[in-house]
Amino acid sequence: MSRIAYVNGAYVRSDEAGVSINDRGYLFADAVYEVWSVFDGRLADAEGHLNRLDRSLKELQIMQPMTRAALLNVLNEVIRRNRINEGMVYLQISRGVAPRDHVFPSHTPPSLVITARPVDRDAAARKAEAGIRAISAPDIRWGRCDIKTVGLLPNVLAKQAARERGAGEVIFVDQDGYVTEGGSTNVYMVTRDGVVKTRPLNANILPGVTRLNLLPIIHNSDLSLREEAFTLDEAKAAAEVFVTAATSLVLPVVAIDDHRIGTGAPGPVALSLREAYIDQARRTAGS
Repeated sequence: MSRIAYVNGAYVRSDEAGVSINDRGYLFADAVYEVWSVFDGRLADAEGHLNRLDRSLKELQIMQPMTRAALLNVLNEVIRRNRINEGMVYLQISRGVAPRDHVFPSHTPPSLVITARPVDRDAAARKAEAGIRAISAPDIRWGRCDIKTVGLLPNVLAKQAARERGAGEVIFVDQDGYVTEGGSTNVYMVTRDGVVKTRPLNANILPGVTRLNLLPIIHNSDLSLREEAFTLDEAKAAAEVFVTAATSLVLPVVAIDDHRIGTGAPGPVALSLREAYIDQARRTAGS
């Protein structure tokens, strides 16, 4: 069936949808986005993503296109019209359409686009059971990675380099040798004595919603959790490394720069946390 998109007030076929060439998201990457997982036809971690969206819009001084209740109705209608049971929803809000000028336009309504697609959960599970390889790269992104903007060219180039080397993710490293995050994920390591570490949030780290919901699961388990920076060398020497995002959920990393992590196979901590996160996401989806 043809996919259905929501574009500025209308539900249209995706292959017929379009935005203006003067949209500031196209001209300046002057836009933010969010991605939700969909479980059993319902949005996962809905409030967390909406809260982060609100913050991103506020940081860039972009107007809300509609109330939260109205936006939820549109998101759920896109899911319904596309008959998504297991899948993803993508939302993008730009500052709107205006003649090209760096300064903000006055009285310009924001542009809103929402799309959805199915996800093969069985294939995703097989990927997690095998784990992925990663490469490292210098973190050359802008200093406000805490805002979820569409300005992702450094991420695109780094993830392309990872693909060309047969890897599934890139791990960014700052100038002091510390891991910041992945190309589209938050990064964690498990020490040899079973402590889970992930870098604390700051301007260089996106506040991942999957991260937000996974940390309490770790707290309530038998695992120890430390939000502290760790180096690339520490990650390579770890018992386990894994990444999280709405697109990948919890995904084990079995090698970095061709260096085997632990046994070279997905570890029990990552796999158990993946199972626990998915169980919680399914139980709470739509709430």
